[in-house]
Amino acid sequence: MKLSDFDFDLPEELIATRPVRPRPAARLLHAEAGQIHDRHVRDLPEILRPGDRLVLNNTRVIPARLTGERLRESRDGSGRARVELTLLAPVPEGGWRVLAKPLRKLASGDRLVFGPDLSARVIAREAEAATVAFDQTGPEFDAALERAGQMPLPPYIAARRAADARDRDDYQTVFARYAGAVAAPTASLHFDADLLAALRARGVEMTEVTLHVGAGTFLPVKVEDVATHRMHAEWGAVSAAAAAEINATRAAGGRIIPVGTTALRLIESAAGDDGVSPWQGETDIFIYPGFRFRVTDALMTNFHLPRSTLMMLVAALMGMDEIRRIYAHAVAARYRFFSYGDASLLVPDGPS
Repeated sequence: MKLSDFDFDLPEELIATRPVRPRPAARLLHAEAGQIHDRHVRDLPEILRPGDRLVLNNTRVIPARLTGERLRESRDGSGRARVELTLLAPVPEGGWRVLAKPLRKLASGDRLVFGPDLSARVIAREAEAATVAFDQTGPEFDAALERAGQMPLPPYIAARRAADARDRDDYQTVFARYAGAVAAPTASLHFDADLLAALRARGVEMTEVTLHVGAGTFLPVKVEDVATHRMHAEWGAVSAAAAAEINATRAAGGRIIPVGTTALRLIESAAGDDGVSPWQGETDIFIYPGFRFRVTDALMTNFHLPRSTLMMLVAALMGMDEIRRIYAHAVAARYRFFSYGDASLLVPDGPS
């Protein structure tokens, strides 16, 4: 299976740089039983069945993008330069693994200053990332990061406009609880309190899990044989209560519908032949055509980048021919793509 199998032409004007408001006003492509229906997210209470269970990722995006100065002792003043960091994940020995621009100009011992109350030192530099230790820790660090950081918009948005105050709300789900993500679970951005209430009134149940989405979700696939690709690892947790709720719904004949590929990857990581078990740790599960889904019956997700691992995931769920047909319809019908774009509800015909 080749990387080129997951390519498609996307007009640049279909890439959304702002979400629609209100959130449920986004369009929804509903694909089920070989039919494609053009709906809106607000129609979900009419589409879903009583007894269905949505699985929501309650991770909270941190303002992980920092702009500041690199300071280094030098006689000619060349030790001062602009630097940008994107936090990736904390490291066990303390500090953070980060993406940096310009990475090649960082060296161990460099001091980085991002404001009057947030600073760090470079501990190590690798080929693609660096490790830094912040001078602030605990609640002091969290508060300073809130003041100095910006929301880590995806590269295809950041290249077209800078993050602003509006993104603090737009790029966060209404049920975000546990800080740690550096990218949003974007399918969940379409929900607001009224829609959640309407779904509950319909008899649709909800379960929350946590997967801290990493910046690696935007990294390109660099191998032509997709089976040789290695996924980045992300930390997640499925509680005993969440596992019990999912298993009870399956036993009662209800459908399990993850909202977003992050929730799907997490519950499939925690799944066995007998259902979902409580689970916590890092997952690097890679889902591409041929994968056997154990608990996922359908998926709500946004529209994904060509040649991406997420495009491979939806192809695994729906089949290659069907996902090509769905995406051709989405382009022709002028759906808005990617993180701030429209949504799809993908229901495969049978066991995947």
